[in-house]
Amino acid sequence: MVAAVLAGLSLLSLLTCGYLAWGSRRGGAGEAPGNLLGEEPAAGAPRSQPHIIFILADDQGFRDVGYHGSEIRTPTLDKLAAEGVKLENYYVQPMCTPSRSQLITGKYQIHTGLQHSIIRPTQPNCLPLDNVTLPQKLKEVGYSTHMVGKWHLGFYRRECMPTQRGFDSFFGSLLGSGDYYTHFKCDSPGICGYDLYENDNAAWDHDNGIYSTQMYTQKVQQILASHNPRKPLFLYIAYQAVHSPLQAPGRYFEHYRSINNINRRRYAAMLACLDEAINNVTLALRKYGYYENSIIIYSSDNGGQPMAGGSNWPLRGSKGTYWEGGIRAVGFVHSPLLKNKGSVCKELVHITDWFPTLITLAEGQIDEDIQLDGYDVWETISEGRRSPRVDILHNIDPIYTKAKNGSWAAGYGIWNTAIQSAIRVNHWKLLTGNPGYSDWVPPQSFSNAGPNRWHNERVSWSAGKTVWLFNITADPYERVDLSARHPEVVKQLLRRLSQFNKTAVPVRYPPKDPRSNPKLNGGVWGPWFKEEEKKKKSDKSKGANKQKKSKNKKKAN
Repeated sequence: MVAAVLAGLSLLSLLTCGYLAWGSRRGGAGEAPGNLLGEEPAAGAPRSQPHIIFILADDQGFRDVGYHGSEIRTPTLDKLAAEGVKLENYYVQPMCTPSRSQLITGKYQIHTGLQHSIIRPTQPNCLPLDNVTLPQKLKEVGYSTHMVGKWHLGFYRRECMPTQRGFDSFFGSLLGSGDYYTHFKCDSPGICGYDLYENDNAAWDHDNGIYSTQMYTQKVQQILASHNPRKPLFLYIAYQAVHSPLQAPGRYFEHYRSINNINRRRYAAMLACLDEAINNVTLALRKYGYYENSIIIYSSDNGGQPMAGGSNWPLRGSKGTYWEGGIRAVGFVHSPLLKNKGSVCKELVHITDWFPTLITLAEGQIDEDIQLDGYDVWETISEGRRSPRVDILHNIDPIYTKAKNGSWAAGYGIWNTAIQSAIRVNHWKLLTGNPGYSDWVPPQSFSNAGPNRWHNERVSWSAGKTVWLFNITADPYERVDLSARHPEVVKQLLRRLSQFNKTAVPVRYPPKDPRSNPKLNGGVWGPWFKEEEKKKKSDKSKGANKQKKSKNKKKAN
């Protein structure tokens, strides 16, 4: 009976729109000098290739935007989304590296070898060099490409650095997190270093104790001021906010002193600063003549972390999980080039889709030998057409097998349910293994000063459970597991998982390398793997092989 009722439900709308005049915000996160509210200067006839501005927030929860009902004020995001297209069926990955790798390659994790966890600072690992990147493809058709913010796609070799992967310039951090003011990061006791770069070198000269959100915005304004708006621009702004550590300039706490929970209060201040920064980026786009021929895309990289102040309510789960709270993201597109402005897109869209979508908009070519997992969804977003996407492989992680009771038998002999995996096909979503932290965390959980899970909603399932099935369209909050009622659907999705798994490449997750210690690199996190060492090793191995061959020949004689 419950399943029948759920099947008839439509996705509830939780959206409210807020408006703000661009000139009503003052100062703050990287405000450019001069009157930004004036008319846009004439820049000649705009080229057909649009300027692409991709803004990626870090760890922003699904609820943490004004138009999703948050108590945190985000007037800039609300206005941009209300005048653009809100993506309300939009998915990313549950952690930093996976989302960023899929954005920049258009490929699922299983096709790059990054399907397990994230790239750690001490690992000799990075986005595989044989993968063509989005900025590389855009450069082929005349774009200037610039990145500001968090990289987190590996740096153990110089070839892994942003400037070697298609960006003309890079200003930001290489790691996944760090102090917002000092830009230092400790991976473990005694393994600490500086993490602020300009292109391929440590940016000591820029270390003036400026809060990173404001510093990155100032860098964006400098790029916009110095670039010719008649030449197409790709600007990738990957803010550090609102990832932990929870730090923000004091004046952003002004409106949130009533929030007793200290983590939520700090998080709110960080998000307020981020919202103001995006306002200033938008003003700079107008001032310097980019706006009318620009496409602004806003996305979070994964769900929020409730223990660090984020909220995904009413979705289930959090960052690092394959429940909707970990992978369903805040996202929208704002552009004068949109045909259906002020609309909501409920079609299925995934972060891999930006790669083919943006290359096509830039009048680029996608090589036939590049096997993408993304789709061109511009007509879906701009014109309201049906999405070409009918499924999403959220992931298959063969290393993460913590579901002790998982088995081939539980997977009907089709799939080993000990493996952590998740897939979406049309309305159905299947999870296997251990999907991660599964509570619903309502707003009142943040009412007290200390950590409080008293108000959290938990669900109890029979011991040993390793398969879940949900109709996400009817039950977006994953409250009713239908796996026992629809075993045939479960089998179909398990077969689809098995098909995907046949195309997977080996997992890249090497052990720590002691040479990564910043103490050995001038106190800076940076490339430590030298090509000379590699050549010496290869020469030694070749010499050893020759000696073995000569010995074998003597024995044969």
